Amino acid sequence: QSQLAQSGGGSVQAGGSLTLSCAASEFTSSIYNMGWFRQVPGKQRTWVSSIWTDGNTGYSDSVKGRFTVSKDNAKKTLYLQMSSLKPEDTGMYYCAADRGPGTTRYWGQGTQVTVSS
Repeated sequence: QSQLAQSGGGSVQAGGSLTLSCAASEFTSSIYNMGWFRQVPGKQRTWVSSIWTDGNTGYSDSVKGRFTVSKDNAKKTLYLQMSSLKPEDTGMYYCAADRGPGTTRYWGQGTQVTVSS
């Protein structure tokens, strides 16, 4: 059974910062690509950021320059540092792990981020 255990999130005013964590004890970072997705009610889950097995990172245009994805291999934990938060960043954030296109994607339980103006 996959386990991606998320923590962090909460409510913050616009311009503030939050950090999300995702403990991925069963996922070897050299094999699994890790990422973050956001979902708002009534809409599909959308990609936010990824860190791939080669260490490269990627960001959606909406968060580029404000969010930073990282991982601590020793702790097997994925992070998403979010700064200069905007109300449109509000949503349920999910961490994810997969081994590439066409493979099973595992999901964390989700954590709510609410940014007020």
